[in-house]
Amino acid sequence: MLKITPDIQIDEDELEERFVRSPGPGGQNVNKVETAVQLRFDIRRSPSLPPAVRSRLFKLGGSRVDSEGVMTIHAHRHRTRERNRADARKRLAELILQASRIPKARVPTRPSRSAKARRVDDKKQRARTKRLRGPVGSGD
Repeated sequence: MLKITPDIQIDEDELEERFVRSPGPGGQNVNKVETAVQLRFDIRRSPSLPPAVRSRLFKLGGSRVDSEGVMTIHAHRHRTRERNRADARKRLAELILQASRIPKARVPTRPSRSAKARRVDDKKQRARTKRLRGPVGSGD
């Protein structure tokens, strides 16, 4: 059981792990030990996620979510299988926790009258400076 919040807990049956060979340097074991982890989590079919969290998780997942709604997390930072496995689960939990937070609605604002006046004054000053940089009059 992967506990994210008091309300959201992911059952072990919903997670699918595959161990593959890790890319990059690794010494003598790099071509014979499968330490990297591919953690797959089916967002669409998960009964543990509320609908609002599910939709936000789709957006947060980005390219990690395929067309069937399965999120795949690759973990190969560490040299051992156990640490990579823990890293993948931790990253999944962080994503779900981030998706469980309701984003604050943006309150549209308008610039104040003084801010508009400052902007116009700055533009006039810039124009004046550029006009002075113009071509020098004829030397007759």
